[in-house]
Amino acid sequence: MNKFTIKDLENLSGIKAHTIRIWEQRYSFLRPERTATNIRYYSNQELKTLLNISLLNKYGYKISHINRMKNEELREKILSLSGSQAQQERIVNDLIEHMVDLNMDELEQVLDNFILTRGIEKAITYIIFPFLERIGILWLTDHINPAQEHLITNVIRQKIIVGIENIVTPFELKSRVLLFMPENEHHELGLLFMNYLMKSRGIKTIYLGANVPLSDLEFVVELKKPDYIYTHLTTVMKEFNFEKFLNNLKAKFHGTPVLISGLLTSSFEKKVPGGNIRFIKSLAEATEFLSSVK
Repeated sequence: MNKFTIKDLENLSGIKAHTIRIWEQRYSFLRPERTATNIRYYSNQELKTLLNISLLNKYGYKISHINRMKNEELREKILSLSGSQAQQERIVNDLIEHMVDLNMDELEQVLDNFILTRGIEKAITYIIFPFLERIGILWLTDHINPAQEHLITNVIRQKIIVGIENIVTPFELKSRVLLFMPENEHHELGLLFMNYLMKSRGIKTIYLGANVPLSDLEFVVELKKPDYIYTHLTTVMKEFNFEKFLNNLKAKFHGTPVLISGLLTSSFEKKVPGGNIRFIKSLAEATEFLSSVK
């Protein structure tokens, strides 16, 4: 069983910790336990309950009404939500629930059903990335078992790779983009998705993948002379010096634009080196970049 903090519940459900505490006092659906140092923690079941309640509350149901619902009625009401945004959030919640319980067959079935009806790109954009954004904080704070992380990422990785292999484009652009992640960065899904987006738009890619030493990157850049270098940083070892990494990229590849996306770009508080370094902080910015590639 996972042990979730109230901050974890806030990040996963979108409900403020202050509101969660009020709900605990007034209603019966949350009963956290406490550690020896009197800190609240929540079980898998309480997380799943809060996800369902917060979804219904967001789309018009009063908490006092939800509190009186049996589990069957709660699920029936959730399935009856008809708006596209509500359905998207419901599916993401389903993925989170299957993840915490390690129901991998059910999780994969949710993904396969969506991919079958909407395609891999929409699956990644509408449910996989929102899902990863919501659980990403658990990886950073070690509030998720590494086995859960490995199982989830491997399932999603397989889906994206199949999508890449099945790409058929009627044209090919001249520009080439080299994609890599630095040493000790192993969270590959964001980079794989960028590879998918690029190839689906006819951009030629050189995919080095995760955990690439800077010397190996230099060798390939010198040999292949890409038009762009792209990296995606989710989380790296504590010893990783992001500022030093940026300065090295600027110095060693000053003639080649280097684009960097991922969680670390949002948390970097110092001035971004000028010249060839550019941060990509959203999917919209990534799409804008892809549109500019010739």
